[in-house]
Amino acid sequence: MSITIQRCSACAAGWFPDRYLCPACGSATLAPVEADRGVIASSTTTTDGVVVLTVDVEPGVSVVARLLGAGAAPPAGTEIELTDDRAVAGLGRVVAYVPSRTRADGGPDPRSLADALPLREATVPGILRHRAALTPDAPLFRREGLRRTAAQMTDAVARAAGALRARGVQPGDRVAMMAGNRTELLDLILGCGWLGAVAVPMNVAARGTQLHHVLGNCGARLLIIEEEYVEHVDALPPLPHEVRRWVLGEEPADMGEPVKAAEVRPGDPAAILYTSGTTGVSKGVVCPHAQFYWWGRNVSEQLGLTPDDVLHTCLPLFHTNALNAFSQAVVSGAEYSLGGRFSASRFWSEAIAVEATVTYLLGAMVSILDSRPPGALDRAHRVRIALSPATPARLVEAFGERFGVALLDGYGSTETNAVLATRPGEQRPGFVGRLQPGFSMRVVDEIGAEVPRGVAGELLVRSDQPFAFALGYHEMPDATAEAWRDLWFHTGDRVVLEDDGYVRFVDRIKDVIRRRGENISSVEVEEVIRSHPDVEEVAAYAVDSELGEDEVMVAVVGRGGTALDFAAVVEYCRPRLAAYAIPRFFRQLDALPLTENGKVRKPDLRRDGTAGAWDRDPPRGTPTPHTSAPVTGAEERTAHA
Repeated sequence: MSITIQRCSACAAGWFPDRYLCPACGSATLAPVEADRGVIASSTTTTDGVVVLTVDVEPGVSVVARLLGAGAAPPAGTEIELTDDRAVAGLGRVVAYVPSRTRADGGPDPRSLADALPLREATVPGILRHRAALTPDAPLFRREGLRRTAAQMTDAVARAAGALRARGVQPGDRVAMMAGNRTELLDLILGCGWLGAVAVPMNVAARGTQLHHVLGNCGARLLIIEEEYVEHVDALPPLPHEVRRWVLGEEPADMGEPVKAAEVRPGDPAAILYTSGTTGVSKGVVCPHAQFYWWGRNVSEQLGLTPDDVLHTCLPLFHTNALNAFSQAVVSGAEYSLGGRFSASRFWSEAIAVEATVTYLLGAMVSILDSRPPGALDRAHRVRIALSPATPARLVEAFGERFGVALLDGYGSTETNAVLATRPGEQRPGFVGRLQPGFSMRVVDEIGAEVPRGVAGELLVRSDQPFAFALGYHEMPDATAEAWRDLWFHTGDRVVLEDDGYVRFVDRIKDVIRRRGENISSVEVEEVIRSHPDVEEVAAYAVDSELGEDEVMVAVVGRGGTALDFAAVVEYCRPRLAAYAIPRFFRQLDALPLTENGKVRKPDLRRDGTAGAWDRDPPRGTPTPHTSAPVTGAEERTAHA
């Protein structure tokens, strides 16, 4: 058996796996070339014990392959036979991808689910049953050593629903869940939808007041919780209602007998997902069944997902991103791989082990992976695309060159859907993408009037797709009315809509800094300082000024623990930032405080004020050093192992 590589007739560059455009010259004149043998150039072994070979196939063309069977790798220079096994992965950087609409085996294409499914069946049980009917034996889910077909996954969800019913859960009941990524958690979230109940997966980092608020606000009568988090619930004041517990141990939980799916509707609540609460009390976003279907359909079309794809995520299941990735797999016919907590040292090894072709990253995760020293596994994987919102513009091209992965930005929130997106081959660093079919948008000023193109304003969005957006905030009618006023969802984000339809994210409105009559984007300040060679990460935010309005302050992390010369950083900023935007206060930390979703906790930074910070414009007679050593004991980055 052989593999098919591609040779560009315009520039003679060779590529594998196949693609639509030549990454070297952009030409579409790519011709297939069969290759059945190659010469081993190098080998390495992953942390999971998988032997990975780099094999030279043609002049200028290499492929990466897993060694089939046990044993040590042959020495470099050994000629080996190549096969079309799925473990073979490419080194070429994918810049565009156009999927086939038919399967090679002539069987039914699971993506026909997206075209044929009646809206009334766009529910959790509806999409699972349709996927199982179309391709019952095709793989759908994997977690560590467990793999399930579509039929097996549907049966597991029906059994989880049976276990919930056995514990007294009825349609409409809320079920709180506090657990790390594990098979039972996904089964039970989907099992709630199957039963007509409402899943409430909670942030495992929630403690104290926030945890008490979430449990009280959602009104759950059953709490499913891992043993390690029980003590945090026990430490809470009494809740306004009784909550039963189902404690999950280290061993997989026993589920019940399968039950028939409830007659749920697309607009019925399927989950309540609580915001991270970085600016105040957490709000419970009520997500209807069809919202997950539309996430799956919209993103699958944007990314060009096919039944050959393996979608790997290590984001937490209390985050809409990880749940929506499962919907993408169901709708597109792909396989969904659920990983544990993000670890930069294990990320590529895990991607290789599960044969991932698509993954999901947040901006902080991209920065962490990029900051690691180059290694043998950087290209020893099959990943071609990563959906990575909020990635710093400077990293997009560099990440693709190093890892062979195209980073795609986009815009969506727990309350909305895949409203703005960058499709493969359309990346523009610094922009989140263009408006996608099925949605409308406006960019407005503080009184709601539309601003001209090229001018920053708040992004307002609306959906033409039934139940693609959330239903509101649970038990918070005032917050719901405020966010959805005028029948538009007010995102709270400042953006610029360019003449060509691309949208550039400027800042969260709450993070805009007002200094001496000028609005300053914290994102733009961060981009400049992050480009300094001695800076690894930075967060810019407003602090009180003795003159009124705000002063600009930044918290920085030095690259490799370097103690930064703040005066030198200020000089670096002068030709790159307007004078009024150059930070006044600097503080160096050994890590930025992050939420479980990788977002910087700026309220935590603001609470520290300016005490002890370096001040580039101190009051006369106040001595201040020009350098700073990192502050030790800062909160460890939760996204980094």
